[in-house]
Amino acid sequence: MELNLAEIHEALAAALADRPCLVWRDRTWTWREVTDRTRRLADVLGQHGLGRHGDLADLLGWASPHDHVGLYLQNGNAYLEAQLGASKAGAAAFNVNYRYVADELAYLFRDAAAAAIVYQDCYAETLADVLPRLDRQPLLLRVADGSDHPLLPGALDYEEALAAASPQRPDVEWRPDDLYVLYTGGTTGNPKGVLWRQADFLVAALGVRRRDGTDHESLDELVEPARRRNLATLPAPPLMHGAAMWNALSTWINGGTIVVQDHVDHFDAADILDTCERHQVTSLLIVGDAFARPLLDEQRARPRDLGALRFVLSGGAIFSPALRADLLALVPQVRIVDVLGSSEAGRQGVANSEAGTATGPTRFVPSATTAILAPDRRTLLAPSDPTPGWLAQGGRIPRGYLGDAAKTEATFPVVDGRRWAVAGDRAAWRPDGSVELLGRDSVTINTGGEKVFAEEVEQALKHHPGVYDALVVGRPSERWGQEVVAVVALRPGEAVSADELRATAAEHLARYKLPKAVVFRPAISRSPSGKPDYAWARAQVVAQSADQA
Repeated sequence: MELNLAEIHEALAAALADRPCLVWRDRTWTWREVTDRTRRLADVLGQHGLGRHGDLADLLGWASPHDHVGLYLQNGNAYLEAQLGASKAGAAAFNVNYRYVADELAYLFRDAAAAAIVYQDCYAETLADVLPRLDRQPLLLRVADGSDHPLLPGALDYEEALAAASPQRPDVEWRPDDLYVLYTGGTTGNPKGVLWRQADFLVAALGVRRRDGTDHESLDELVEPARRRNLATLPAPPLMHGAAMWNALSTWINGGTIVVQDHVDHFDAADILDTCERHQVTSLLIVGDAFARPLLDEQRARPRDLGALRFVLSGGAIFSPALRADLLALVPQVRIVDVLGSSEAGRQGVANSEAGTATGPTRFVPSATTAILAPDRRTLLAPSDPTPGWLAQGGRIPRGYLGDAAKTEATFPVVDGRRWAVAGDRAAWRPDGSVELLGRDSVTINTGGEKVFAEEVEQALKHHPGVYDALVVGRPSERWGQEVVAVVALRPGEAVSADELRATAAEHLARYKLPKAVVFRPAISRSPSGKPDYAWARAQVVAQSADQA
């Protein structure tokens, strides 16, 4: 049996009607209420002609039969309602990076052929600048946030539109072939819309399958266990990033409650911990050390009761060994789960850590469909072959990138007669059958003919107790072609030399991988999702080199 998001949520809502489905600030929405509101949104979209037009089976892999609904929002109930409500209308929502400037937004909305945009009031002025550049006038739904901007021309107020709409189940066939669309900016190039069949996305990205790896045969197999669960999940990063949205949707599919922190316009460690304590959060999703370090510092400064917390997950970046040890010492009852995956491949492996377990380099237990391609991407490497290659995913993978045949063929090649997703991560098999993630190819440094993965050096530097955060980039070198340079933020009050950092890193790395120089900065620039800003790091290296010239 193949499933889809709308059918699953409706079936769960029938069973869990008055249990909490979504919590934000001082408001709780039950499963019944979320169902009512998402049906109403589907009705609003349907009244304006938005939905599905044609069959996916008749289209090439980079085409979509849906009208696309942009979610230009911060975290909150409207984001999650719009994601689900669009699907119930037969349309497909897509994520919008709210940090984009007008030029970037115009490209994104044109690329997606946005038929509707659900926008937060604080972004009204930027959106007003973008709209005249679009090829079509999208339906606009304004989510009020106290900014008090006037409605943009033709826009509807979100709450008023829902109040006037029908709460009846939409007269739309919900299909496993309906698409889930995720835009990923990656590390280079323009944003790309990854197109997943929902049936494939549910299995490959959210793990909706039986314990033995086989597919479910009925919705009851999801509903009955959900009745017995008590799951409350806080996805701390912005929902506009895949890791957070996948965590939220996974929570709903398991019958749990999605909890949203109070402050959603910036990362606030105190607020996240307060929210965890107040709502007895059982699972917290963050992004590597960039989120974890401030949370640990805040918890040490003002301890909260985190006794309900059972899982701390990281998506988009792995924890350093030192961070894992600190976290388990402070909250010993939790299991730390590093998730290996990408927008183009779904979940490819996990690494679990618990109190008393080793906290060495992260090794991932691969999924059954994970593989490593040879460097030339023409053959598969045997699990006994330690050659660094390309991390790949087979089985249920995306159809392609929206509107881009060339990038689709490059990222989803056919090897040994099978189609694979190759997102650009380098990895290697280890003797125990685990996978070691080496790093993103786009930030690999070629020094003297040897490849150095930036993330590997960053992890080694973080072994020093004085390091708060670090990024590693390459800079031009007459001798080596490129040389490794680290940009480091030290913990407050620490005084550490470049030589001391190199000595610590040398305990974990070959000499050619050690930073030739270290640039010290008060803080490291990262995106709201915690992802590294390598362009900023390169600018710091260039600035320091200019100062020393």
